[in-house]
Amino acid sequence: MYPTLFTTPGIRQFAEEIDQERQAQLAKFGDQHHPDGTGNKSQQDDADRARRWCQDAFGSGYGTWADILAEEVAEAFAERDHAKLRTELIQVAAVCAAWVSDIDRRTP
Repeated sequence: MYPTLFTTPGIRQFAEEIDQERQAQLAKFGDQHHPDGTGNKSQQDDADRARRWCQDAFGSGYGTWADILAEEVAEAFAERDHAKLRTELIQVAAVCAAWVSDIDRRTP
């Protein structure tokens, strides 16, 4: 196999499943290149609303994974700078990993 690259429980399986999905996407669509389509004023306003929604939901004790992911995706969509967009997309992936891990721990 390969040396241990991941230290967070569940991340290796998550990464392997993502790799499998990427291989399927590449087989179906090939290597794709598209504009980012991010960073317009409407997307920035959406990110502000998503941030407030998430904060309010958790402040009221009703926050969910969907709230967190919606906020992170909205923040990524609002970003124009490529380096910051990349950082936001990594945060989206990390929230997905945490959510999948939570599902795996509670599913019999």
